[in-house]
Amino acid sequence: MPREIVGSIEREYRRYKGYAEGTFDQLTDEQLALVPAAEGNSVAILVWHVSGNLKSRFTDFLTTDGEKPWRHRDSEFDERTVSRDQLLQKWNEGFAVLFAALAALKDADLGGTITIRGEALKVHEALHRSLAHTSSHVGQIVLLGKTMRGATWQTLTLPRARR
Repeated sequence: MPREIVGSIEREYRRYKGYAEGTFDQLTDEQLALVPAAEGNSVAILVWHVSGNLKSRFTDFLTTDGEKPWRHRDSEFDERTVSRDQLLQKWNEGFAVLFAALAALKDADLGGTITIRGEALKVHEALHRSLAHTSSHVGQIVLLGKTMRGATWQTLTLPRARR
């Protein structure tokens, strides 16, 4: 079945994208920018980082190093107050680059080699690495949202069984 593996990876990215967006929907604009502790990250900071990472890794995915010279990773972690529209625009920019790159991939491409920061990786390794990176940050976003919302949090997956 063509694109079976790539399609599976894409579905996982879309699932985690949806978890983050379900969290954004439950937070106020002020909460999106809230840094919970010294050296911590707000939802907005995590959005800037995930978006920057996806744009860098998946622009010219098969042909150039995944760490682009135009990326300024450290600035992604600067505190920022942005509008909800700016946050969603930044989030969607990163995922648009990712999904365009995935649409161009065939399962046969997965055994090819790319580089990230000069390190050679098989395409399938880079995809799994990126998916794990993205999902870990989405987990942080969800935890921030759940912590801020407390008892008013609306679960994004299966609710707990109440005894």
